[in-house]
Amino acid sequence: MHSIEVVLAMLLAVIGSGYLVRVLPFSLPLPLVQIGLGAAIAGMSGSAVTLDPAIFFLLFLPPLLFLDGWRIPKEGLFRDRAMILELALGLVVFTVVGVGLLIHWLIPAMPLAVAFALAAIVSPTDPVAVSSIAARVPIPKRLMHILEGESLLNDASGLVCFRFAVAAAMTGGFSLATASLTFLWVALAGLAVGVGFTWGVSLAQRWLSRQFGEESGSPILISLLIPFGAYLIAEHLQASGILAAVSAGITMSYVELSGRALATTRVQRAAVWDTVQFSLNGIVFVLLGEQLPAILSSAATTVRESGHLNPGWLVVYALAINLGLALLRFVWVWVSLRWGMWTAQRRGEPVKRPHWRLVAATSLAGVRGAITLAGVLTLPLALPDGTPFPARDLAVFLAMAVILLSLLAASIALPRLLKGLEVPPEPAERHEEDLARLEAGRAAIAAIQEAQHALSEQAGTDAELYVSAATRAMETYQRRLDGSAGGVEAEKLRRADTAERALRLAGLRAEREALFSLARHRRISDETSRRLVRELDLMESRLVEPASRKG
Repeated sequence: MHSIEVVLAMLLAVIGSGYLVRVLPFSLPLPLVQIGLGAAIAGMSGSAVTLDPAIFFLLFLPPLLFLDGWRIPKEGLFRDRAMILELALGLVVFTVVGVGLLIHWLIPAMPLAVAFALAAIVSPTDPVAVSSIAARVPIPKRLMHILEGESLLNDASGLVCFRFAVAAAMTGGFSLATASLTFLWVALAGLAVGVGFTWGVSLAQRWLSRQFGEESGSPILISLLIPFGAYLIAEHLQASGILAAVSAGITMSYVELSGRALATTRVQRAAVWDTVQFSLNGIVFVLLGEQLPAILSSAATTVRESGHLNPGWLVVYALAINLGLALLRFVWVWVSLRWGMWTAQRRGEPVKRPHWRLVAATSLAGVRGAITLAGVLTLPLALPDGTPFPARDLAVFLAMAVILLSLLAASIALPRLLKGLEVPPEPAERHEEDLARLEAGRAAIAAIQEAQHALSEQAGTDAELYVSAATRAMETYQRRLDGSAGGVEAEKLRRADTAERALRLAGLRAEREALFSLARHRRISDETSRRLVRELDLMESRLVEPASRKG
């Protein structure tokens, strides 16, 4: 099968997986379905795609991590920064040491440095898989924010540990001082590159737009290229391209606060990025499945490398490594929460002990994914003296097994752990939303009054028309301000807004059907139909989004 055909087959698999996961009589997370379809593609094509890890990292990771950094709630990221850093840095080192020693004890034929390398590459977690698993039983928001923040940062720390473990296996030496300094450079330089590059591109784009104008698609294309630019510059400087992409996304969210982008640009850009995210996430897991048959075919080699004749030992190793990862994560999370509660009590803050199921869910949510597979495939084929790299095939097989088993364990256990679980209340989102609507309403009324006076002076005898129009325009905002005091009246106004939204949606949909009918009967042109339908779509999107968020 040619490369283009393979790519098209993978895209079709991504589309089909979305439907297949809904028609299956039993519940399966989307990533597992996509992995299965990828394995089917490999079986039909007869050969696996040669997965170049460097190209894989470049094509898939920067845009996905950039978007995660862009959309992750910053308040939650900074509020829980201590917990996130403990998981992203401390837990990675704890995992590398603990699981590395476990692997070397289980498989003495695997050198200690290779065991540490395998432990390092299975330490980063994959938020995409967790989000897919939790789609039907939503993870509490605060926990999801912690997991997302952890996964954005632990990729870099895991890969740095992996790099030094591989270097120790190749050279037979390791320097803690050198490793620490290198980690600081990799992390800090990567973060700085992402921030500086994004700000520089944004300022340049703003200056060019003021001087020469721009096409409507230019800002969208620039946003797509920013993560690749930040990643490549950081990698060229021997820094973390992953952290550069993450920090570029976080910086982009602050650039957006300037409000300089047009509303239509934001709507179109969101649609483009949603499509990119859906496609790349799906292809990543399809690729994982596509590599599965080739990895399984090397099982005979991995059995010989482990020093056993029975292939059942491979299953024992995979289960033991997954159990070790889960137990170490549970211990780390439990100790971190206890430490946090103790420090909060010392500061005199109220403390509520989290439910044990929440701690267990946090531990099981450490699902491995694309970075684990791509990273383990970068293991060298040979040592400097030309001899084969020790236990390479075994390490690749075990990394793939960890991905599959962690997905299965989370998909089975997480919904049961989280079902019906009462979690600590989130910060008062309703209060924040009401405050925002109130301030925005006041600003809108002031702007309408100012615009009305200016237009009335220009209109002369038609000034009454502008007064009437301004009164109608201010009605909605004034009703919002009248209900700002809260209580029963405010709740009635919210229900009235919901009813009004439903009625306006019905009217908009009837308008759209009428426009389509006119276009089908050639009473209006296609161009006119598209323009008017576009206006209705934008109006409907503003009405549907608040309703879906409340639902």
